Amino acid sequence: MANDKRILIINPGSTSTKVGIFAAGEMRVNVSVRHDDEELRKFPTIWDQYDFRKEAILKVLADNDLGLEDMDAIACRGGNVKPLPGGIYRVCPKMIADMKSGKYGGHPINVGGLVAFDLGNQYGIPVLTADPPMTDELCTSARYSGIPQIARQSSFHALNQKATGRKVAAGLGRKYDEVNLIVVHLGGGISVGAHRKGKIIDVNNALDGDGAFSPERAGTLPAGDLVRICFSGEYSREQMLKLLTGCGGLYAYLGTTSGIEVEKRIAAGDEKAAEVYEAMAYQVAKEIGSCAAVLEGRVDAIALTGSLVYSKVLLDSIMRKIAFIAPIHLNPGENEMEALADAAMRFFNKEEELSVYE
Repeated sequence: MANDKRILIINPGSTSTKVGIFAAGEMRVNVSVRHDDEELRKFPTIWDQYDFRKEAILKVLADNDLGLEDMDAIACRGGNVKPLPGGIYRVCPKMIADMKSGKYGGHPINVGGLVAFDLGNQYGIPVLTADPPMTDELCTSARYSGIPQIARQSSFHALNQKATGRKVAAGLGRKYDEVNLIVVHLGGGISVGAHRKGKIIDVNNALDGDGAFSPERAGTLPAGDLVRICFSGEYSREQMLKLLTGCGGLYAYLGTTSGIEVEKRIAAGDEKAAEVYEAMAYQVAKEIGSCAAVLEGRVDAIALTGSLVYSKVLLDSIMRKIAFIAPIHLNPGENEMEALADAAMRFFNKEEELSVYE
């Protein structure tokens, strides 16, 4: 029976390795192994972290008196692979080669994928991933930017967006491919997706492209002014990219990426903090309104997910602006571990066929 399956969940982040063990229908173990910055600086590249990340994963298993021989599958968060439709994929040599090439970006999730792949081969168990960050289901119109040299890219929180979409649809008593939804991921990056009948037909590039500014990302900028800054001679290419991703948004204005810290400042009477936080809510609401237009006003629900859903100040401001569009559902947290477990269970229950990575 599928409910008897035991699944190892692997989700490496920039400063942590999250490890979960899903069994008997629930997450029995959910550990976030934190990595000190000094520890990580010892490794010249992310791939040099291979043994370090692997040991962290195996230690969690050992601490729970389990080994790989006890697992029926490994589910790992999708890495930087080529643009592809959402779905469940078996991690394969071609996928690993594309991650190693660096063509689609570099991130510790790529290392996690390689560790999972090697462990799966060693123990003869399937290694799965689902809805990677480069999930691309954009409609034709959404790809146009305004100049032929640039096409809009799909790069966002696909795993949590899709999982949230399925959860909200189930709550409505319907299937995900039967509803139109707007799903908003509010975290270090912010993505707002238009979900039409199970496909995300439009979404902002939440990594370094467009959309609302976020705790650490700049979002859409006035193009002419951006060009002038780039050619001012004051910033290098690397510095400009850092301004867009990592040092933009809340951090650029307030020197922090923490919603908790911003709320504390607002409560203490910091008018600048209140103004910036309201501006971020304003931009998120504008993105949601844009997605409502993309869906031609036929929106069954709006779902807000991600860590910033816990921020009452931000949430109240956004909800005031969008309540007229559709009923609002709250699904706080990133939910990536649960989403990976759910994908593996859909595979075992034969509810969804494996997609092929070509």
